[in-house]
Amino acid sequence: MKEVVVLSGKGGTGKTTITAALSRLAAGAVLADCDVDAPNLHLLVHGRQVEEHDFIASRVALLDPERCDRCGLCKKICRFDAVSMGESPSIDALSCEGCDLCARMCPSNAITMVDKVSGRWMVTDTPNGMLFHARLGPGEGNSGKLVNLLKRRARRHAIGSSAPLLLIDGPPGIGCPTIAALSGADIALLVAEPTRSGGVDLERALSLCRQMDVQPVLAINRWDLHPEVAEEMEVFAKREGVPLLGRIPFDEEVYRRASSGLAVEGGAAGRATELLWEGLQAIIRG
Repeated sequence: MKEVVVLSGKGGTGKTTITAALSRLAAGAVLADCDVDAPNLHLLVHGRQVEEHDFIASRVALLDPERCDRCGLCKKICRFDAVSMGESPSIDALSCEGCDLCARMCPSNAITMVDKVSGRWMVTDTPNGMLFHARLGPGEGNSGKLVNLLKRRARRHAIGSSAPLLLIDGPPGIGCPTIAALSGADIALLVAEPTRSGGVDLERALSLCRQMDVQPVLAINRWDLHPEVAEEMEVFAKREGVPLLGRIPFDEEVYRRASSGLAVEGGAAGRATELLWEGLQAIIRG
């Protein structure tokens, strides 16, 4: 089984749109949407949800007002101003960072640490393959842990079902969730847009791939909106030894289909994506 992660140095380059289109072409693949802060692959790849689970990766303090003696020590030592000593003492779960200091220091043992549900992860059976996806709660951390969990589950299913490919819609940027998505992958398909900032984003994403020893390949999306910059990206890719697998043109049909919850199929962008898939298959076969 090969593992391909679709990445971009920023959001909005068309990463998820391309992943959805590739999932239609990659028969028998297992899919994972690792953009857990803003998942949307399920909006283009539909199916029947077969599993849903809590994601628990942290704990918060819970104060029992009946046991509290109102000494105020917890409020004094809390660096996050999470403790309220009003008529009924309490700890604000949104402000609590789960450091455990108040529970350890409380002289009346009125504070305990409890598991905190930070999000949900789901499995959806789609015509394009089993899709593993998740949704992190607003303001929650531990996105990297949730990405790791998704990848473990998706890999386990891919190995158990003898799937030839694990296709991952990665997070934007180069932060913790992107590092988690790249970990253990074979190929990173970098989706770039032909803008000056897009060129910088491409360089950052490429640097991360090389640090993590993942083979990078390139697709330039909406290349015809700025052909001169697209050509500069091609020159850069050639100089860096990064195979250019596709130049996808701007196509209004992509947006019409996406607004109806449909992946790219047919049209100029669809044909370019098919050529991209052929190139990616050649890289996968080695």
